[in-house]
Amino acid sequence: MPPTLELRSKQHVALTPRLQQSVRLLQLSSLEFQHELRQALDNNPFLEYDDPIAEESESPANGTRTADGAELQSGVAADAPQTVEAADSYDGLASPDATVTAPADDPIGDFGQDWSTRGASRNNGDSDDVDPGAWAHAQPTMHEHLHNLLHLYPLTERDRAAAQIVIEALDDDGYLRESLEELAGAFEADPPLSEEELRVALRLVQTLDRPGVGARSLSECLSLQLDVMSSDTPGRDAAREIVEHHLERLARREHAELQKQLGCSAEELRTACALVRRLDPKPGQFYARSDDNYVIPDVIVRRVKGRWVASINPAVLPRARIHRVYAELFAQSGGAGSPLGQQLQEARWLLRNAEQRFTTIQRVAQCIVSYQKAFFDYGEIALKPLVLSKLAEELGLHESTVSRASSNKYMATPRGIFEFRHFFPRELATETGGRCSAAAVRALIKEMIDQEDVRNPLSDVALAKMLSQEGMIVARRTVAKYRNLLKVPPAQLRRQA
Repeated sequence: MPPTLELRSKQHVALTPRLQQSVRLLQLSSLEFQHELRQALDNNPFLEYDDPIAEESESPANGTRTADGAELQSGVAADAPQTVEAADSYDGLASPDATVTAPADDPIGDFGQDWSTRGASRNNGDSDDVDPGAWAHAQPTMHEHLHNLLHLYPLTERDRAAAQIVIEALDDDGYLRESLEELAGAFEADPPLSEEELRVALRLVQTLDRPGVGARSLSECLSLQLDVMSSDTPGRDAAREIVEHHLERLARREHAELQKQLGCSAEELRTACALVRRLDPKPGQFYARSDDNYVIPDVIVRRVKGRWVASINPAVLPRARIHRVYAELFAQSGGAGSPLGQQLQEARWLLRNAEQRFTTIQRVAQCIVSYQKAFFDYGEIALKPLVLSKLAEELGLHESTVSRASSNKYMATPRGIFEFRHFFPRELATETGGRCSAAAVRALIKEMIDQEDVRNPLSDVALAKMLSQEGMIVARRTVAKYRNLLKVPPAQLRRQA
């Protein structure tokens, strides 16, 4: 066939760089967004921190002067027309209905408005005589902590070396899994360390800090913890007998056989078992606990005049703005197509997309609060089923936009801090043809378990029957799944003598 020319037309969706940035910023968490903003502030000369405290300290009238003596008012040139009107704000967030006007020759447009964030300051307190390492805090490990305590004891060099060998042999749970004979043969000394020397060193290590550290078995670990208790502790003697000889029976909940072996009453056995359960089977894990990770909520929910209102947390709002002096000098130079012009455009995009991000998050949060207002009044049991598509339809947004706005976002409420996704429980059917949420079913299961008889706890089948009496159709395996999500053990492990 001879070659031919063919003309075809087709359409496809392409995301512009600005839209790509808007989508990416929306799905970031608050900490990730703060990191993104700080990188932009460090790399883009047209962005600056907005620190009102520093500005007030420079001049009582918020005025500063440039190198040639020209006075600036809040970062605006003195000869520039003051046409930017103050927009109404809603807890630090510009109202969507507010309009900001600017002259046609203003290179800033509507990007000179103030934004706020915590800890963003041009004067961060760093100086040459300050060591940042002095601020660092490191949690010592179990071995480091025990070595530090060992230095407080006046020991001979040989005894100290034996104790250090024992400390280094402990595992992460605080147990000594190797035998003393193996430890004695693994380290060279002149003369060689004997098992008796290591046994004495082990007893010293067991008394350094937390009771149970340095134990060679679970029974010894629990016995060491009982030894430090007062002799008049109720159930202490029976508990010692249990941990030394009857741990397996206790694990199998053979209370009748335990009572027979110990020769005690049912009440004494119940007290002893409760005392054993309070002991720590892995004392070494105490040193592995890291500092708590605190969640910074994106939205704060308050009750205002009988109505639940969601507002953006001022602590997560970015305190950044366009550097007016640099922008005006660049506009006078006329280098619109230069790399600096691209950076100025990127700064404008960043601030506009940041505003759009918080506006979308606030709208989604307020819609969630309005739909789930019964939750804020009555608690978890009143949580209604909700899906992203319903919220997107009500807000006039795409479902993916609502998904990004609710991902890794948190809401501070009078009932605690919850992730946005917590308010999207799935729907379950009822016998009457109605509907209820899975969260409400979990709350009802938790309430039933809290009110059960500890001597005859409710099984998963019994819980399913009780739910059916309430009109909720839930299978036994679903009840078991919800019980596991609540971190509640099965009935045979909840039974008490």
